[in-house]
Amino acid sequence: MKGIRGISQLSSRLYAAQAVRKVEAEHVKLHPQDVQVTKLPSGLVIASLENNSPASKIGVLIKAGCRYETPDNLGVTHLLRLASNLTTKGASAFKICRGVEAVGGNLSVTSTRENMIYTVDCLRDDIDTVMEYLINVTTAPDFRAWEVSGLTHRVKMDKAQAAHSPQIGVVEGLHEAAYKNSLCNSLYCPNHMVGNIQSDHLHQFVQHNFTSARMALVGLGVDHGILTQVGKQFLNIRSGAGAVGAKAQYRGGEIRMPSTGGLVHSLVVSEGAAAGDNDALSFGVLQHLLGAGPQVKRGSNSTSILCQGVAKATADPFDSSVKSTVPYVPGDFRGLI
Repeated sequence: MKGIRGISQLSSRLYAAQAVRKVEAEHVKLHPQDVQVTKLPSGLVIASLENNSPASKIGVLIKAGCRYETPDNLGVTHLLRLASNLTTKGASAFKICRGVEAVGGNLSVTSTRENMIYTVDCLRDDIDTVMEYLINVTTAPDFRAWEVSGLTHRVKMDKAQAAHSPQIGVVEGLHEAAYKNSLCNSLYCPNHMVGNIQSDHLHQFVQHNFTSARMALVGLGVDHGILTQVGKQFLNIRSGAGAVGAKAQYRGGEIRMPSTGGLVHSLVVSEGAAAGDNDALSFGVLQHLLGAGPQVKRGSNSTSILCQGVAKATADPFDSSVKSTVPYVPGDFRGLI
């Protein structure tokens, strides 16, 4: 306490008598760069865009979506999404979680019917740290039996949340109605497979689909040379094209989702042109004529053909939209109403 009271008795001030000179920061001109693409001899594609951002985003895209599931392993990609933070051959689950969070990073996994996408976000100076875990997750998964069985409750939780979302339900049901195989597979584990997918199913799917020719390493806010050096560390993945997925068989159709309310979700799917086809441009024009994006009765844009037709058919509130996808395989559908 004496020391604290003695502060007022100091004869000299402890702050600067003169203002600090203003240091003018040097303005560095950062020139935009083009996308750089490199293909390694293993077949791995590396693409980057240096935008001089202090934060970096790096993703590994793998051609291993749910369309490549077989009747024996339906739902395996759902568990792969949840298994991204499990123990690998190079790091424990705790080490991965603690290591990523220690640098303020984020590791996430999403999937579509075509691809599995592993993404990490971090500061530019922490790329080496987070990439170590990204490489472990994508090239050296362990899938221990007790950890895989512990994912069952998370699978059930995901399915319960999806069941309360009409938007998810109609898209899932639409693919099931439009296709006989391949693209009719759901993004969610079917009920009869919940709890029946074992670590062997995961290992076999990864072995057949996680190959160098089916993978791409993409970076935003990272030097291409650094990303190329990282790509060369993907040594544990198998080479080759991997398993060949079955061509989607389109059958067409519509679906109406049951509802206890006064509104119903109804969708119609039609076959269109594939990417690179001469008719792809025509279908793009047709999409805009019908009315691209959501159209609400008496909304700001009610000039579309689809919106006008629905408005004449009913006086009740409605919402209509037209969406399109550009598939990789000719014969896949393009067009949702």
